[in-house]
Amino acid sequence: MDIYITEGVGSGRTEKSAFDAALFNAGVANYNILELSSVIPDGSKIVVGKIDRNAVGEHGYKLYAVLAHATANLEGEEAWAGIGWVQEDKDGGGLFVEHHGSSEEEVNKLIQHSLEDMKKYRHQKYGEIHKKVIGIKSDGKPACALVCAFYQGQSWE
Repeated sequence: MDIYITEGVGSGRTEKSAFDAALFNAGVANYNILELSSVIPDGSKIVVGKIDRNAVGEHGYKLYAVLAHATANLEGEEAWAGIGWVQEDKDGGGLFVEHHGSSEEEVNKLIQHSLEDMKKYRHQKYGEIHKKVIGIKSDGKPACALVCAFYQGQSWE
């Protein structure tokens, strides 16, 4: 199964509209996102890159995803979000972790520390840590940074 990592930023007059703009910029605005815990199923391949699924004919479908997002409201304030992951070489199973903060350095450190800790008490042999982190600075309006690892769209039927 392919799992896609996409990211987006956006701003608006409210935090909700900034979040929606970031979802749209990430290419996943027209889905009902169902957030997952952070386990990557065996047999998975991670595909990193900007994607646009806003007009694929799945309006209102369920989208299973791991989601990291942060909002900044004050002029000059920064919002950073990121997802990190590790996988086993032999079967592709692994772990995601999502974090947010006020700087790129903070989010990178949180991802690194979380995955290092999570790997310690598991028996699997995970490879190197990968990350996707994005940020935005508020110009006085709400601004949102978002990273999404999504599995697949699914109809409600």
